[in-house]
Amino acid sequence: MIHAYYGDGKGKSTAAAGAALRAAGNRMRVMYVQFLKTENTGERLALQSIDGITLTSCPLELKFTYEMDDRERQQVSMMYRGIFERAVSITLSDRYDMIVLDEVFDVINEGMLSESSVFEFISNAPNNIEIIMTGRKPPKRFIDAADYVTEFKKHKHPYDRGIQARKGIEY
Repeated sequence: MIHAYYGDGKGKSTAAAGAALRAAGNRMRVMYVQFLKTENTGERLALQSIDGITLTSCPLELKFTYEMDDRERQQVSMMYRGIFERAVSITLSDRYDMIVLDEVFDVINEGMLSESSVFEFISNAPNNIEIIMTGRKPPKRFIDAADYVTEFKKHKHPYDRGIQARKGIEY
């Protein structure tokens, strides 16, 4: 089935990581793809040690999209297209049970990954693959296609008071 975890609230990636952990605990094979994140996020460090979870690579450093110039955006877009295409190919050929596409809605909205490529994958994936997608604002057709749709709504966040992201809590 297809899951969409979206919204401006905290917890989308954490929910996806929890679903991957539960799947691996039940001997399912999980392909875990993260966009807009670096190798140093806490969930990556924990997930990479769990049998049954395969993580795609992430850059060691990455600017926020609003800090990137056109050349940097182009380079990151090429990297994400390659990561997505390889992850999908491996997931389909090696018979993974689940694929997590963390922050995929954001890279689609930033024009860094083709909406049609991702939609084609989720529409044509075998029925035995659980697909989890996260991000802030999913294109409507992803919500329509999903079996599980959960919106994370922010009511209050320390960032609104100028408090920066904290290691171990937000990343």
